[in-house]
Amino acid sequence: NVFSLLYRFPPPASCQPNGTSQEALQYEIKELKQKDLALDQETAQLLSEGYSLEELEQRISLLHEYNDIKDAGQTLLGKLAVIRGVTTKQRYPEYYDLELSD
Repeated sequence: NVFSLLYRFPPPASCQPNGTSQEALQYEIKELKQKDLALDQETAQLLSEGYSLEELEQRISLLHEYNDIKDAGQTLLGKLAVIRGVTTKQRYPEYYDLELSD
């Protein structure tokens, strides 16, 4: 469950430079508790549908790997576009036969 929180939500403002007020921290704690409860409910639902915790963790791991590979590909496509003097948006349909949503 904590792993899911780290994957789905950015670090809290309290972990960012300059900190925040006590009131803001209390609000943030309340939000995180609500998200934790929602994730517990989602996990329980998936378990009731027959998924195992190991399978769910494996899927999350594979999603991280996919996103890392996709990010590397996006970076390369962006660098190639810069070399060609065009925008990445222009390169997708013209040279890669891809839609922007791909």
